[in-house]
Amino acid sequence: MAAPDPAPQLGTLTWLPAADRLDLLGAPVAGAVPTLSAPVWVAEIADDAADTAAFTEAYQVPLAASANCVVVAARRSGETTMAACLVLATTRADVNGLVRRHLGARKASFAPQDVAVAESGMAYGGITPIGLPASWPVLVDAAVAASELLVIGSGTRGSKLAVPGSVLAALPGAQVLEGLGQPVD
Repeated sequence: MAAPDPAPQLGTLTWLPAADRLDLLGAPVAGAVPTLSAPVWVAEIADDAADTAAFTEAYQVPLAASANCVVVAARRSGETTMAACLVLATTRADVNGLVRRHLGARKASFAPQDVAVAESGMAYGGITPIGLPASWPVLVDAAVAASELLVIGSGTRGSKLAVPGSVLAALPGAQVLEGLGQPVD
């Protein structure tokens, strides 16, 4: 039997195999973890440290080792398509340019908080691409897909996941896009 993968060393957190601590994950995320293409890790955090800036400061995880998931509502001809965009925390998603064009929408914007929470089944500040509805496109920046390991949300505000970029690129509905993440001005 192969030895389990060693826990990552990211910041001051204690990382555990997510499959062993499904109780730390949002319900949709817990349901999806067993289907992932490789093991992922989870660490418990304080709810008030879930937002990226507070998280990186509290747990000394470099900003460049984190990715943010934003929920987008794209509209065309009275129809709304929900999508998730995953970009490095050092960038912002090009919602009005690349995302809008890629989804064939007339208008694209960040989904309102209540809609993002209701549609994803996850807590605001913890929404992640793992476990999203199958109908949602998951747009993954090429830099995210190429990353060895990134910290992302877990579906709750009380934990974070450490996930290889290749796992994120292999999610159902995932589409890897060059230039999705734009430098922050």
